[in-house]
Amino acid sequence: MARQKEFNRDEVLNKAMEVFWTRGYEGTSIQDLVKHMRINRQSIYDTFGDKHTLFLQSLDRYREIQSRKVFAVLERPGSVKKNLRQLFEEVVARALSAEGRRGCFVGNSMSELAGRCKETANRTCNSVASAEKIFRRALERGREQGELPRVRDTRA
Repeated sequence: MARQKEFNRDEVLNKAMEVFWTRGYEGTSIQDLVKHMRINRQSIYDTFGDKHTLFLQSLDRYREIQSRKVFAVLERPGSVKKNLRQLFEEVVARALSAEGRRGCFVGNSMSELAGRCKETANRTCNSVASAEKIFRRALERGREQGELPRVRDTRA
């Protein structure tokens, strides 16, 4: 009979994401992950696979969290321009904060690994494409509401 896990998978995945985001893939050891996730090495392997697979799952988790945040702001009822302004103000405030010094996990991962890891390149490109779709949908809604001119291509 399989032993029940004594941890929440999403919570420990969030902790792994934080470690990779702060230290990068190459700068993160399995021991760093054990320490910060507060689960043993075997539980990491049993639950997530190897370090690289855990890293990829961390990238997916980051995209999920960030997409939800962006979507929540841009899909609010009312003015699309107001929502865009609020989102950009939040992004700037975050970038200027202590947390913001780490940069963007997707951007950092692209710089570090995308040139030599196809899975990382695919995941980071998918993250950018996902964000682009959310923005394009908001811009199209702005056009429909008459806030933005129809002559502009929302893909630009």
